Amino acid sequence: MQCVVLAGGLGTRMRPLTDTVPKILVPVLGEPFAAHQLALLAQQGYDDVVVCVGHRGDQVRDFVGDGRRFGVRVEYVNEGEELRGTGGALRLAHDHDALAETFAVIYGDSYLPADPTPIWSAFAADRAPVLMTVFRNTIDPDLSNVVFRDGRILRYHKGDRTPDMDHIDWGLSLFERAVVPERIPNDVHVDLASVYESLSGDGELAGFEVTDRYFEVGSPKGLHDLETWLRDRAAAVPPN
Repeated sequence: MQCVVLAGGLGTRMRPLTDTVPKILVPVLGEPFAAHQLALLAQQGYDDVVVCVGHRGDQVRDFVGDGRRFGVRVEYVNEGEELRGTGGALRLAHDHDALAETFAVIYGDSYLPADPTPIWSAFAADRAPVLMTVFRNTIDPDLSNVVFRDGRILRYHKGDRTPDMDHIDWGLSLFERAVVPERIPNDVHVDLASVYESLSGDGELAGFEVTDRYFEVGSPKGLHDLETWLRDRAAAVPPN
């Protein structure tokens, strides 16, 4: 399975940590976040990872390398310093012929500890070109951005919450490759959120509800929550 990791952003909410390193390399329990994220992807069955880099992308390459020590094979697509947005980065990966026929997309600050098997099965059974995972948002309801009913995203809108939005984008989406050039123009700045908005408006965005909470390192609170969860999980594992 292939997973595309969108890791080209500036990480402004994590300054001053991201003044010197990209967000995907922010320390988590003393180790760059990329080590935790890639090891998890390997555990979940992904063997092919495309990392879309931009800001300080050379540091990501230097640390991750070819990915083998984390159990995956890593390829890079580099936006350079003229960032194209999350959607534009995905289009660049398409134009570099780096995308498989079907692939997963996550963000460079996401840690998503759930079994991907039922998600992929739901995607294979649905005719929609894109499937978004969603989570009933009990963590921070003010951030809810999805109206989800009967396996469909009826409305997605980031930043324009309505009372019927009780779910949030969990952070993992599955794509058919053909939808990328159809929905994302070349050589322009495009936020992936606008692509999801368009797909949901056209009835072409399937949904899958995940019950495991998401973790992220895009905010100080998110980093704290992930480190706490990782410590608790390690403490719960009995010694050999």
